[in-house]
Amino acid sequence: MKSFSFAPISSKKSKILILGTMPGTKSLELNQYYGHNQNNFWKFLFSILEEEFSYDYETRKELLIKKNIALWDVLQFCDRVGSLDSAIKNEIANDFENFLENHPTINVIIFNGQKAAAFFKKYVHLKKEYKQITLPSTSPANAGKAFQDKLHEWEVIKSLL
Repeated sequence: MKSFSFAPISSKKSKILILGTMPGTKSLELNQYYGHNQNNFWKFLFSILEEEFSYDYETRKELLIKKNIALWDVLQFCDRVGSLDSAIKNEIANDFENFLENHPTINVIIFNGQKAAAFFKKYVHLKKEYKQITLPSTSPANAGKAFQDKLHEWEVIKSLL
């Protein structure tokens, strides 16, 4: 199945860019980043940013903008059956040089999982240096760590705002 990523959620004030690999099946169906209700991304962000959790996607996007966080995916396009990153084939990366040029206040790139970091390192070669942090995947497929342990690692975001 051919999959295309979403447009980024960002503002000119964004300081942090969080990158996933590519939206999964449920996210594509809902047309929402991290749309699968078992993915912990939104639970982590609301907790870390000390905001009341919301299922409303517009509220979720507004939280990112308010806290100067941009959200995107490393890949623009790929072939994949299902939602597992290990099933990705024929991938093409997004245009980060242009995106980051238009978002000059971004100085940190956070990867949601090892696969996002690996694809970024494979395809993206930036002129400018950015602090890069790889955090444990928020996907329900990443069952190797407990929720609280992953949340604790994600709390690094507080120190970056």
